[in-house]
Amino acid sequence: MLQVQDIQCRYDDTNVVSDVRFHVNQGDICSLLGPSGCGKTTILRAIAGFQPLHRGKILLNDRCLSEPGLQLTPEQRNIGMVFQDYALFPHLNVFDNIRFGLSKLSAAKQREQVRRMLSLVRLDGIEERFPHELSGGQQQRIALARALAPSPQLLLMDEPFSNLDAELRKQLSVEVRDILKELGISAILVTHDQHEAFAFSDQVGLLYHGKLQQWDTPFNLYHEPANRIVADFIGEGCFLPGMIGDESNTVNTELGPLMGNRAYPWPSGTPVDVLLRPDDVVLADIGGLSAIIEKKVFSGSATMYTLRLPTGSRVEALLPSHRDYELGESVQITTELEHLIAFAQDNIAPTAKPVHRNSAI
Repeated sequence: MLQVQDIQCRYDDTNVVSDVRFHVNQGDICSLLGPSGCGKTTILRAIAGFQPLHRGKILLNDRCLSEPGLQLTPEQRNIGMVFQDYALFPHLNVFDNIRFGLSKLSAAKQREQVRRMLSLVRLDGIEERFPHELSGGQQQRIALARALAPSPQLLLMDEPFSNLDAELRKQLSVEVRDILKELGISAILVTHDQHEAFAFSDQVGLLYHGKLQQWDTPFNLYHEPANRIVADFIGEGCFLPGMIGDESNTVNTELGPLMGNRAYPWPSGTPVDVLLRPDDVVLADIGGLSAIIEKKVFSGSATMYTLRLPTGSRVEALLPSHRDYELGESVQITTELEHLIAFAQDNIAPTAKPVHRNSAI
């Protein structure tokens, strides 16, 4: 439905987004994820019509929205937008805020659509209230209702939950996802919170320094990172030194030979770094490697332990919290992993192009 084709955006003479391409299917909910200043909001603004393109093209249902020398205005795009600060009109009540984009409808149809939107976001009966009389969660629901009222083909959301407390943020993001899926509306969320992106999205694009490193499912971003930047940013874990074994799908490490789900192109003996996620490291009943507990972080059902190996290398393990190991205590560990991710030690630069692994995109 949405095609973003090799776009480049500049502020003055500085490139802030370069060679970004991805597409969004009808009904998909996607996220642009990355650290502050990586270009994700610039991409959202370009799709919305607030940011011109220096190169590339943006199409919605095969209709060109932007290219160099052409930029349809935001109101010509049939795209809804929800902002971080809600952007509700303080002098208008809830009813008038929601019906703001419905001027082409009759008064009766406006009232019907406003009430439908209020029912959708479960805020019936507050039409006469003003924004300052609403909680942050209620204001965000009204902002969503206003964006959805004109029935846009695509909804853009720029960190819409960041001003909410953690529990409300989690609850509201689930509710918004359910609403979008119910309506079949495609959406793009900008966020720096990977947990939010993973819970909210069908597809996630990771941006770094204005380049799209990988556009993929949350599962693949975590288990199949395209390069070291993605592996560093997504999830938790440590890199353990190793060498390619006699078999191309085996890496010899301090924790023993690790066999993965792929063959690597490097010759036997090539030094590599293996990505070990905390769920890859488990306790061993017998025959494990001794490791010393250096740090621990309790999170209720599980505890994250940082473990020092005999060589001084460190790994992390996420273990059930019913057994409380002490700092300095020695435990026996081994690995249980299906996705073996290794990077050559002399080649840690990101790939030049984003990697697309999912056949659905």
